[in-house]
Amino acid sequence: MSAQQPFLVLDGGFGTTLEDIFHVDVSHTALWSAKPILEQPQVIIDAHLAFLRAGADLLSTATYQCSYRTFQRAGYSDADARTAMTRAVRLADEARRKYCEESGKALSDIKLVLSLGPFGATLSPAQEYDGCYPPPFGPQAYSTSGENVNAFPVGSEGDEAESRAVQALVDFHLERLRVFAADEEVWRAIDIIAFETIPVLREITAVRVAMAKLAAEVADGGKAWWLSVLFPDGKFPEKRRGEPSASHEVADVVRSAFAARTSDGDEMADPDGVGVNCTDVSHYSGLVEALQDALPSYTGDSVRPWLVLYPNGGDVYDPVSRTWKEGSGKEEAWADKLVDLATHAHKTTVWGGVVLGGCCRCGPDKIRMLADKRSCLPQSW
Repeated sequence: MSAQQPFLVLDGGFGTTLEDIFHVDVSHTALWSAKPILEQPQVIIDAHLAFLRAGADLLSTATYQCSYRTFQRAGYSDADARTAMTRAVRLADEARRKYCEESGKALSDIKLVLSLGPFGATLSPAQEYDGCYPPPFGPQAYSTSGENVNAFPVGSEGDEAESRAVQALVDFHLERLRVFAADEEVWRAIDIIAFETIPVLREITAVRVAMAKLAAEVADGGKAWWLSVLFPDGKFPEKRRGEPSASHEVADVVRSAFAARTSDGDEMADPDGVGVNCTDVSHYSGLVEALQDALPSYTGDSVRPWLVLYPNGGDVYDPVSRTWKEGSGKEEAWADKLVDLATHAHKTTVWGGVVLGGCCRCGPDKIRMLADKRSCLPQSW
């Protein structure tokens, strides 16, 4: 990634934009924002265009929820899944081309981001916020009535189960990546890969192993990529092994993102960017400070990843009822806080650049705020 701008502007929450602006019900379906890909492709293009016209430089594909298992649960075949996943990239590319024709911008000015949610996004109820994965991906599935656990126990049995979980998650992510890489036209259209809303450390490890394997398999497998995690209520979802009341810290996330190899000796790719998404903006100042403090210990002076920040709009999502409860974050201060963070990040020697955008309940209006504020920054930035 490279930019002449003070920061790059990412688009916002695609699924909630489809519902709030285009009145397409996606939150009550297994496929979420991927549902219209096969049934209403024009609305996908229209939503992309709304974000581009609001000032987005980075355009995310409608593939966050996409996987074979998600489409299977919705009654589609694996062939349907492959068609939908690759079509989503083509629809985003079509929107990019149309926008560049109407705006006079070059295609290279708009980067296409392959959006890939965590394994938890394929579950019902979704598990981005709790990270309760069923075996072999985790210790146990989420239960609406019982005690929920998202970390393996301490000891050799727990170590072995964790190792199996990492391998299962590697297979899951690599399977999806291969769908896109198998189509040369689609793969060529993708500029950046985003692994988003990751709630457990073992999945960070798995993503890095999968990207290393992909780079070895595919001629153009070494694309720029970022990984982003979330901190609901300011805390990472995964608990420490043997400490059910203690969550992992930001430093644990950074270590998982940049450690040299897995405990089993697997090679891992390093992300080009790290960040936080789908978290209330009120938590971001402390989280960014913690990221900046931890990074030098694991990356050294020569590695400067991008800082990627795309908070939600402040509303609270209930994954069981699949409904939103209105919260804070409706005021213009949402964008002010993000731009302030970008300004401070720019003054450090830690980051190679900054990406700002929005997640759930952040539509084109919020993205326009970021683009407008960027245009008002002094030339001396």
